[in-house]
Amino acid sequence: MTVLYKLETFEGPLDLLLHLIDKAEIDIQDIPVSEITEQYMEFLQGMKELELDITSEFLVMAATLLSIKSKMLLPKPPVIEIEDFDYYEDDGYDPRAELVQRLIEYRKFKSIAVQLLDMESERSLIFTKEPEDLGPFVPAQADNTLKGLHTADLIAAFRKALSKAARRTSYQRITRDEISVKDRIRDVSEALQRKGIGGRMRFSSLLHEEMDRHEIVTTFLAILELMKMKAIYCYQEKLFEDIVMEWRGGEDVSGLQHAEIDY
Repeated sequence: MTVLYKLETFEGPLDLLLHLIDKAEIDIQDIPVSEITEQYMEFLQGMKELELDITSEFLVMAATLLSIKSKMLLPKPPVIEIEDFDYYEDDGYDPRAELVQRLIEYRKFKSIAVQLLDMESERSLIFTKEPEDLGPFVPAQADNTLKGLHTADLIAAFRKALSKAARRTSYQRITRDEISVKDRIRDVSEALQRKGIGGRMRFSSLLHEEMDRHEIVTTFLAILELMKMKAIYCYQEKLFEDIVMEWRGGEDVSGLQHAEIDY
C-alpha cells in the first residue's frame, strides 16, 4: 500500500517563516523567537520523517533561529560604572532586528510578485496582431495627388463645394425603396453575360452619382451573392483599387433571379 503525502510548497526559508508568522497572527515587528523556532524545527523534522530533501537554506535559517533564541535567553549585561563616565548604558540591540528586516523586505517583493502575476494573467487574455509590412503593395513611385495644384485650384474647388451646398434643401424626401437584392443580381448578371465568359466589369461602373446609400449597399450585397453562387470571381489588381468582377457563368439569369436570398 502506497501512502501519498501532500505538503505546502515554500520557495525558501523566509517564505516558510512568513507562513508560520501569518498562521499564528503574530506581529512581524515583535516575533516570539522561541515559539517560531519550535514550529520551524517541527516542520523540518516532518520533512525528515517523510524522507524529503532539506536544502541548505532551510538548515542555515534553523541555525540562525537557534542563535537568535539563545541570545534572547541570555541575560542582559549589568551596568558597569567606568571612571570618567557616569555609567555604561545598553545600546538596546535586538538580535531579531536583522531577521525582521529581511522578512519585511521579502514580504514586499512577494506582494509585488503577486501583483505582477495578476497583470500577466490579465494581459494573457488580450491578443494582438503584429503589424504587417505593406511595402510590397505600395507603388515604387507613388503619385503625388497634390502635385501641380495652385491657390486658384483650391479656390475653384471651394466655390464648387459652396455651389453644391446652396442647391441643398432643408428637408429630405422619403421615398419607398423600389430596388431589391434580387433585382440587382439580375442587373449585374445580365451586364456581365453580355460580355461573355471571362468578361470583366469594375464595381464602380455599377454606381452613379444619383445613387443613394441603400442602392449602393444593395449592389454590394448582390455582388456577394453572385460570388457565393460562384457565378462571378472578384479581385483587386492592387491594394485599395477598384474591385474587378469576372463572369464565370454556370447559371442563367432566371436561375439567379429565383435563387433564395437571405436579405
